Amino acid sequence: MTISVWILKIFREPSPLYKKTYVSFASWILISLLIRLSMFSPDKYPSDYSNSNFKVLGLNIPTNLQFAGERVPQNDYEIKESLEKEFFANKTWKHSSLALFVKAQKWFPLIEPILKKEGVPDDFKYVAIIESHLSNAVSPMGAAGFWQLMPVTAQHYGLIVNSEVDERLDVEKATHVACKHFKDAYNYFHNWTLSAAAYNVGIGGIQNALKKQNTNNYYDLLLNKETGSFIYRILAFKTLLSNPEHFGVKNKIRKSGGFPAFKIVKVDSSVTNLTSFAKHIGTNVVTLKTFNPWLIGEQLNNPDKHVFQFKIPKNKNIDLSAYFNDVFPQEMSTDTVPSKPLTPDSIESTIDTIKKP
Repeated sequence: MTISVWILKIFREPSPLYKKTYVSFASWILISLLIRLSMFSPDKYPSDYSNSNFKVLGLNIPTNLQFAGERVPQNDYEIKESLEKEFFANKTWKHSSLALFVKAQKWFPLIEPILKKEGVPDDFKYVAIIESHLSNAVSPMGAAGFWQLMPVTAQHYGLIVNSEVDERLDVEKATHVACKHFKDAYNYFHNWTLSAAAYNVGIGGIQNALKKQNTNNYYDLLLNKETGSFIYRILAFKTLLSNPEHFGVKNKIRKSGGFPAFKIVKVDSSVTNLTSFAKHIGTNVVTLKTFNPWLIGEQLNNPDKHVFQFKIPKNKNIDLSAYFNDVFPQEMSTDTVPSKPLTPDSIESTIDTIKKP
């Protein structure tokens, strides 16, 4: 007897046996439907990250992870655990991913050519993400800029840091200095992973750890919490920012027009009044400081006749809001994310009271 004939027989011959069979059959169908619905119902919190099968929003953690061309070993439980922690426990995944995509699209095209010119692997651009979230943040310890350079380090590599000028806030100059630091570490360790870790704890810190623990491998070292997770965090952001289609933000990002065209004004004398100076070169003080954030004072004393280069956008009607939140110094919060970003409405009043590193 076919299933269709059997079903018809149930309806045509309502005997107790068939009634009982019908109820059982209907119950089985209902239970099956409920099970299927529970299996495919949408998550209550679709943006949450699950560590099931090492997935991040449907993206498997790559089995061939590399940093700067150096393979990450994944045959060790502690390494897998460290990777998992950074991929799934880092709360910035949930709160900052879209903002980071926008920032990366704007600033990476400025940083990448400098890394290439300096001979530093492209993956080091993610260090700036870890250090400052691509902002001119100022840490409680006094580090500043995209690369969180300390004053002594910046001055050692030739940057000017004083009460009127802080070239750590010049993204291009600071990137060149960061590259010099990376290369100095590489010349010592001959390993880019250790060089990146040394950026966090210092060349001496890594050197001492390697010697005491009798190894030459970052992944074998027992380090402080921050340095010990540094490379894993870089790998997490590298995966996030290089795989946008897996994170549901690909179509939400408005394409950036890149940086505006600039004219360069060279000055080798002192500037006593920035407002008058800005007007003299065809701009205003807000625009002047937005594109020259290294100018942190209200005047520029220059007894040594140093040649300073001011960038002035050729388009006088440019929208400053895409830049000033990133370039003006802001205090670093405990989550290493700049807090209380400036807004277009507050920039005019803030420019005169901006906190100096």
